[in-house]
Amino acid sequence: MAVHPICVVGDPVLHHPTRPVEHFDDELRTLVEDMFETMAAANGVGLAANQIGVDLRVFVYDCPDDEGVQHRGVVVNPELTTSGIPQGMPDPDDDWEGCLSVPGESYPTGRASWAKVTGSDVDGKPIEVEGTGFFARCLQHETDHLDGHLYLDRLMGRHARAAKKMVRRNGWGIPGLTWDPAESGDPFAEDED
Repeated sequence: MAVHPICVVGDPVLHHPTRPVEHFDDELRTLVEDMFETMAAANGVGLAANQIGVDLRVFVYDCPDDEGVQHRGVVVNPELTTSGIPQGMPDPDDDWEGCLSVPGESYPTGRASWAKVTGSDVDGKPIEVEGTGFFARCLQHETDHLDGHLYLDRLMGRHARAAKKMVRRNGWGIPGLTWDPAESGDPFAEDED
């Protein structure tokens, strides 16, 4: 297993839909193992293949739901179904979302309260995963990645404007930028004084 560098907002691989997985083989299993290892090193709750530069429709997750139950797995070639997404500005107290491809930043993001993903496991067997609350947010976020969208694309109003400024301030938004979780650790960890 290996920890891979994570692509940062602006890399073209993050902004185009991924290709469906056609071969369920040892190469796919190795990719999934590496994705779990990379996600763990970054202290993430989900990781899509294109976040490590691989143009394939697969994501891994290790995410709690709102009741504290941990969900861990992989979905290959996911298709997403959700309840309605609330209209208007997201709740600034409850709707914060972050992303390993936008390290250390988070913004209120509107998401459906329920989501279901159908697809395949790493062996090609059909699976269905559904969740509510934070876990539903994770399923939507990772599927968005595979469709070529970042959560920043869903921001509204002042949050969208602030995110655009943040991308420029950090020197992101250009191809080829990555960060290495094996060296940097958790980009969302609170600094201790």
